[in-house]
Amino acid sequence: MRWNFLSLNKEIAMDLGTANTIIISNGKIVVDQPSVVALDRRTDEMIAVGVRAKEMHEKTNAEIKTVRPLRDGVIADFDACEKMIRGLIKMVHSGRSIFSPQMTMVIGVPSGSTEVELRAVRDSAEHAGGREIRLIYEPMAAAIGIGLDVLAPEGNMVVDIGGGSTEIAVISLGGIVVNKSQRVAGDDLTADIQDYMSRQHNLKVSERMAERIKINVGAALTDLGDNAPEDYVVYGPNRITALPMEVPVCYQEIAHCLEKTIAKIEAAILNALEDTPPELYADIVHNGIWLTGGGAELRGLDKRLTDKIGIPFHVADDPLHSVAKGTGIALKNIHEFSFLM
Repeated sequence: MRWNFLSLNKEIAMDLGTANTIIISNGKIVVDQPSVVALDRRTDEMIAVGVRAKEMHEKTNAEIKTVRPLRDGVIADFDACEKMIRGLIKMVHSGRSIFSPQMTMVIGVPSGSTEVELRAVRDSAEHAGGREIRLIYEPMAAAIGIGLDVLAPEGNMVVDIGGGSTEIAVISLGGIVVNKSQRVAGDDLTADIQDYMSRQHNLKVSERMAERIKINVGAALTDLGDNAPEDYVVYGPNRITALPMEVPVCYQEIAHCLEKTIAKIEAAILNALEDTPPELYADIVHNGIWLTGGGAELRGLDKRLTDKIGIPFHVADDPLHSVAKGTGIALKNIHEFSFLM
């Protein structure tokens, strides 16, 4: 057994997401795991966390339950969230320390969070071993992660489409000028696909299968030209007869079924632009709008938004990790960024 006397003070940055939780330590991504925890139904003790718990999701027996502690970007199950954070932090620490480490943590939170929701994140982090806890709004973290100069007297707009919420923010001089937080995001797209497969094909699909369909043939446009993905074959039981079915799904029909949810995101972006001061609006037209988060990877979304709104939309180089990277940079410069709560 290796005892580590030097791990008394740890610094970690965390993007606590509805779908995935990412932890950065020493400038590197050390944990990138699904936000799922598996618990023993009788004792409520943690059995697994992250990938192992996700593998159990929707496949459990009477003695095990899997929980996604975050819904719509905020903590829905406080106890499970605390256990999940503890489990993920354990993955960061190598070796054993004689004393429990005192942790400085910077955590990304949705910009539309209420005081109660922010308190819940803080409390969960404290119970998991955090000593000094700072919170940063996700769109601000995403902007830093993309490489934008958030302290400049210039307007930048970021649209962060996560699993539980879409965060839209106009940033200038180190502050958020316009902020829209829409509880419509990746989970709603997954639910749309589940509903569509049930109605259109009489096919029962699980949440995990709907997510696979979204990854393989999800699209925001019905014409993707040369970038069109091949049809994806879905297997499952018939909703009425329970007999096995095999249904090939093409990206055009998925684009149709996601229409309503994407239209809501469009409306929220237009709403934020309406509230933007003219000088900053001019900067945004010149600089374009940045898309981050898992939802930014939906095929054709940037083109659709560019055509609809008339301002160029850019997908960040690494949209899934933009918030985490920005949180890591904020952790390094913790005393320079006044916007850290």
